[in-house]
Amino acid sequence: MANENYTVDSFVITGFDHLSNQKLLGYLILITYTLILLGNGINLCIILTDRHLHRPMYILICNLAVVDIMFSSTCSTTMISVLLAEIKTVSYYSCISRMYFYHLGDIKVCLALSLMALDRLLAIRLPLRYQSIVTNSRTFLLILLTWLVGFIIMGVMTSTVDSLPYCQPIIRYVFCDYPSMVRAACVNPEPYFFFPAMLNLWLMCGQFPFILCTYAVLAYSVTKLSNNSSKKQMINTCLSHLIVLFSFYAPKLVSNLLTRIGVVLNLTERNAILIVASLVPSLIHPAVYSIRTKEIRKRLANVFFLFQVVPIH
Repeated sequence: MANENYTVDSFVITGFDHLSNQKLLGYLILITYTLILLGNGINLCIILTDRHLHRPMYILICNLAVVDIMFSSTCSTTMISVLLAEIKTVSYYSCISRMYFYHLGDIKVCLALSLMALDRLLAIRLPLRYQSIVTNSRTFLLILLTWLVGFIIMGVMTSTVDSLPYCQPIIRYVFCDYPSMVRAACVNPEPYFFFPAMLNLWLMCGQFPFILCTYAVLAYSVTKLSNNSSKKQMINTCLSHLIVLFSFYAPKLVSNLLTRIGVVLNLTERNAILIVASLVPSLIHPAVYSIRTKEIRKRLANVFFLFQVVPIH
């Protein structure tokens, strides 16, 4: 604890200082980030340009793609700057804004996955009424409400961080997020983790079980189908969503489980889990929907085989 508080203009990212192969990690992150932008960008372009795909399920996929781009960009740009450009300094308000959009993306992915699970549940349980219940306008409204919830939550967290006194401009993690900024302040950090802990409890013990319950109901519904073709289609759709779900929640579950059983992670291990949790889900999401969604896969095939050999007369 310091006796005197100082106003900082910038922060120095020191989470990579102990690594000997920083360039290699930087290039890996750069390649991953490029693939994230490419994959999500392709899905967005395909869905937005095909009017036949302007349906609730694909609108939700678009929403997730936008969130993935925002979520990965806020952390990737900082890490690439530190590792490859060797620019370790981030301005105070740039750090706060990146923290805001990083955690907003984290919250939004959880809510987006919940909406997608609810959409699939209604599609399978109420197939005859699905189109009248789940319309494009209602889907847009739900998406807007989830963004509003994220904005409000992050407004509270950002105002908390902005009000803290900072004694030294050092961030020991690999990019700007709420825990790193709170630990950089000259205060006892424990009281400031109560609200994020409640938020994490809501996401892990509220949203995640809700999604699992919807897929349990879906699995039961699929077993009741008599048509093998319909059953196979439903299984493929649900499997795609489950892959996306566990790619996002698995790192969080591992981190929480290790903490609960008393495993103490060093800074390198914490940063490794943080990087994986921030980049891998956003990389897997577009790949899963491109490969396992029939309509998107068909459009991709049409694009790749667009140029055909024309016979000369």
